[in-house]
Amino acid sequence: MPLNRRAFLGTSAAAGAGAAMVGASAVPAAAHGRGGGHGHGRPEKRYSFTVMGTTDLHGNVFNWDYFTDTEFDDKDHNDVGLAKISTLVDRVRREKGRGNTLLIDAGDTIQGTQLSYYYAKIDPITARRGPVHPMAQAMNAIGYDAAALGNHEFNYGIPVLRKFEEQCDFPLLGANALDAKSLRPAFAPYVIKRMRTPHGRDVKVAVLGLTNPGIAIWDKANVGGKMVFPGLEEQAAKYVPRLRSMGADVVIVSAHSGNSGTSSYGDQIPYVENAAGLVAEQVPGIDAILVGHAHLEIPEYFVENKRTGKKVVLSEPLKWGQRLTLFDFDLVWEKGRWVVEQAGSRVLNSNTVAEDPKITRLLADEHRKVVAYVNQVIGTSTAAMSTAEAAWKDEPIIDLINVVQTETVKAALAGGAYAGLPVLSQASCFSRTARIPAGNVTIKDAAGLYPFENTLEARVLTGAQVKEYLEFSARYYVQTAAGAPVDPSRLTNAENTPDYNYDAVSGLTYEIDIAKPSGSRIVNLSFGGRPIDSAAEFVLAVNNYRASGGGNFPHVAAAKQVWANSEEIRNTIISWVQAKGSVDASEFASVDWRLTRDGVPVF
Repeated sequence: MPLNRRAFLGTSAAAGAGAAMVGASAVPAAAHGRGGGHGHGRPEKRYSFTVMGTTDLHGNVFNWDYFTDTEFDDKDHNDVGLAKISTLVDRVRREKGRGNTLLIDAGDTIQGTQLSYYYAKIDPITARRGPVHPMAQAMNAIGYDAAALGNHEFNYGIPVLRKFEEQCDFPLLGANALDAKSLRPAFAPYVIKRMRTPHGRDVKVAVLGLTNPGIAIWDKANVGGKMVFPGLEEQAAKYVPRLRSMGADVVIVSAHSGNSGTSSYGDQIPYVENAAGLVAEQVPGIDAILVGHAHLEIPEYFVENKRTGKKVVLSEPLKWGQRLTLFDFDLVWEKGRWVVEQAGSRVLNSNTVAEDPKITRLLADEHRKVVAYVNQVIGTSTAAMSTAEAAWKDEPIIDLINVVQTETVKAALAGGAYAGLPVLSQASCFSRTARIPAGNVTIKDAAGLYPFENTLEARVLTGAQVKEYLEFSARYYVQTAAGAPVDPSRLTNAENTPDYNYDAVSGLTYEIDIAKPSGSRIVNLSFGGRPIDSAAEFVLAVNNYRASGGGNFPHVAAAKQVWANSEEIRNTIISWVQAKGSVDASEFASVDWRLTRDGVPVF
């Protein structure tokens, strides 16, 4: 049964512990290993079990890319989707015995593909007699035991998340997602599952769910005044001892939080964004952490707890269902309780198996509907445009995003107090495979430019602040001496900066001198053909992720907001193309920025 919020809060009030316990319907299990003698000639009691984990599924059920309407593929030939994960899970359950396994997720489940978008916005699950979310259908069919909340769970608002929660046959966990008024858990903090052993002594496995504190700023419009998100370490320190006192033999944390100890939002909130390693280091009593959020592959990583010296195993399976983590636990019965003798982890690659026909059949109708939706023609384009080189050149396809944003903000501010200020716009190369074809333009073409559900805002910055903003953005490029060879494949992503944290800004002109060190690269910054006035004010059309501190760009999060919109930028682009009928790049494309070295263009 799904653990809904009402039932959970009732349970916690009765228990006075602010937490719920859900028992697994355990199946008799065989021990995987037997030890030798254990004193008095009695055989040692041993038991082994496996916890499987996924994370950052981002709406992927099928091995399909709805933005290109073709089977998913990348340079490493990864595959994606829950249909592939289902095949791997079935294989593991056959090998280990179903009763000796659990399956959990670390969040970011219901956003990321046009499949998930369709059932949030086009045929919403919140409608009266609305559909069941495809991710809920797939995860229920596969048999998940629990899932932590990710930050993207909140993108469509709390009603969509609550409906998804209601549709899941497993709890959504978030020990640090609290009701803003009562400061009580808004979701189940944990679940306890019982593993039946051949020795008449069950193993109690607690799964504690932790989500990302950044939700408070990234989705402020949806959660402000409703929920608060304290730090992972703080909440783990509160709940892990409680779980141990309740008899948990094994404590696993499912954390939608990376391992680096860093935060993209700087010091805007006092809680670390990527805190999984800190939790392992600071909170005694944890055996393993399923890591999410960072979109990295970590098969196995050990962190030593500072207080106990015990090694905690961490693993992060690659995003979108490309990998499945396996945590293997070996337990021994000692002094009247089960003790973890050994724990390790590894990942399985989903490109080694076929999709599970049970899952593809289950959601075939939903898939067909979404394919038909994304292939709707919304206009035409006079020329083909691509993001293939947009990470290092000012390309017309990024200009398209900026012209849509600029026109939208200008129209919104018309007649108001800020109508006289010039409008600049920021955009990122979110995908290096996005394209607008010559000829018919479909929803998938336009949506492929903006795979995130960001909305648009307008913030006021000075000329000096704009320059600092651009300097921060320009750290994305690897410093390359004048005259040295330039390899575009090695030029970007300096300091591990992802593509989505490099902004091209339209409405002014500038050069980025990549021979200079980071922080002093912006040269010939001009507005209207003249050097920019440091004191002049500009309106920046900016997405809500950046405006709320995502990427930790300077000034923008603290800047005055003069307008905000609840419509996704992706939909604004689609509507703009529909209204125009024809996209003519010659009407808006211009080279406003370029990479240089000592004044010489790199390209």
